[in-house]
Amino acid sequence: MKIVEQIKQPIGTEMELFEKKFREAMSTKVALLNRITHYIVNRKGKQMRPMFVFLTAKMVSEGNVNERTYRGASVIELIHTATLVHDDVVDDSYKRRGFFSINALWKNKIAVLVGDYLLSKGLLLSIDNNDFDLLKIISVAVREMSEGELLQIEKARRLDITEDVYYEIIRQKTATLIAACCSLGACSVVPNDAELVEKMRKFGELIGMAFQIKDDLFDYTDDAIGKPTGIDIKEQKMTLPLIYTLNNCSSKEKSWLINSVKNHNKDKKRVKEVIQFVKDTNGLGYAEQKMIQFQQEALQLLKDFPDSPYKDSLILMVNYVIERKK
Repeated sequence: MKIVEQIKQPIGTEMELFEKKFREAMSTKVALLNRITHYIVNRKGKQMRPMFVFLTAKMVSEGNVNERTYRGASVIELIHTATLVHDDVVDDSYKRRGFFSINALWKNKIAVLVGDYLLSKGLLLSIDNNDFDLLKIISVAVREMSEGELLQIEKARRLDITEDVYYEIIRQKTATLIAACCSLGACSVVPNDAELVEKMRKFGELIGMAFQIKDDLFDYTDDAIGKPTGIDIKEQKMTLPLIYTLNNCSSKEKSWLINSVKNHNKDKKRVKEVIQFVKDTNGLGYAEQKMIQFQQEALQLLKDFPDSPYKDSLILMVNYVIERKK
């Protein structure tokens, strides 16, 4: 059995019902919008975010979920989808998971409006049901994601990212949404236990950090992962392997590296040389070590929970995040 199917097993029924509820949450009276949302729903990814919501909710409540849990999962998926649609516009990207992106098929103007629509749908789903505690978790995540993107853009111009700033960028850009999934799951079933909700938020954040470092490592591998090797370098994105190398090489090598990333990022031969140099200076080894550190910290937070199929699935999920091949 594929690992994702294995992870999903204890929440199979919930995920099926969630899909139905999510489709309903997406429906609208505008025919064009319906066509686009239908296109989005039919090209969904692994749905890791709703899985985090349901597995967390069931682990902390001896297997219970309620309507709030379904709404929390739907809100997260709506917000996540909205950010992806907007990201493709920002990045001028015409492909998403091997399919055409919304902006490729319907142009930027429509894509931006669809993203706005999905965002407002998500917020209203919480407001209409008085889930203000869940709404707060979501709104903080949206704010942090925007800040993270802008911080990355600001720093990329100067290529002066320290390791701490890098962690802050990935915490906001990637980890904050997975943290929101886990705190939403907990909050939907045990709304009055602030300590538990915070513990699960931290758990999600740690996994999100490991997840992003794994993504950064893909930039240096030749495996077919749907993301071409060296794409981060071409886009002048400062990732952990490169940051480590910049901080641990001679000033001559450093100026060669910065010049390569800034002025020769479209030169395939030069990009290959940069990748090789990062490998030779232990940039990958260091990033891997940091990724495992985040993963171990996340697993540590699950130790106190009683054994259950949900806990087993979350452990599988944590391991899958760093062992995945794409």
